Amino acid sequence: MRAACRISRFALHLAYGVATVAMVYPFAGGALRVWLKQRWSRQLLSMLGVRLPGRESARQAGGMLVANHISWLDIFVINAVAPSAFVSKDEVKAWPVIGWLSTKADTIFIERGSRRAAHRTAEHLQECLLQGQRVAIFPEGTTSDGSQVLPFHSALIQPAVDAGCAIQPVVLRYRDRNGRPSQAPAYVGDTSLWQSVRAIVMASGLSAEPHFLPPVPAVGTDRRHLAATLHRHISHALVSRD
Repeated sequence: MRAACRISRFALHLAYGVATVAMVYPFAGGALRVWLKQRWSRQLLSMLGVRLPGRESARQAGGMLVANHISWLDIFVINAVAPSAFVSKDEVKAWPVIGWLSTKADTIFIERGSRRAAHRTAEHLQECLLQGQRVAIFPEGTTSDGSQVLPFHSALIQPAVDAGCAIQPVVLRYRDRNGRPSQAPAYVGDTSLWQSVRAIVMASGLSAEPHFLPPVPAVGTDRRHLAATLHRHISHALVSRD
């Protein structure tokens, strides 16, 4: 019964998000959009039964956030504490409702299929960073169960090097009511979006913990070295905090 109630509220909140983006976003300034995104994300987590105990926040207003990737829920966890423009795979556009909302909420989609497409994505990302916008990426390129950090791809880190901005590593983890690591939000393998949503609302006492590590300068280094450094910081923090 509780799960059914949460799913109903989740659906209604998605509809509210669509209405807000369609009717308010076109007339809202940047600051209002950021506030709306943050408030909507916090409400979404609450409706799904996901707590944010610490509510840490980013240590810089702009620049790039680099995080490990466990679930589609990661986007809303980060937006709840540090609203960002996300870099996402192109397939997300096809997701019902969430795809449309992502498109309208400053998501930068990775175009696949050619070097020219990849170059356009990198240019767009660099432009956002130079304008002082906060951008978040998941350099693993896929999701994991959260027990480890998969190898980082360095291509999306290059725009931060070119823009000369700092990069802040973010460690994401989920815990159950007893403080143990939870795999309920893990969006891996053949799990469908519906199955993932159901697992999240069925989990009792689920909490999300985004932990922001000190920023790493992107000036004077190459992207592969930077990717290795960020991976090491996030992996170490993930293990030490568990």
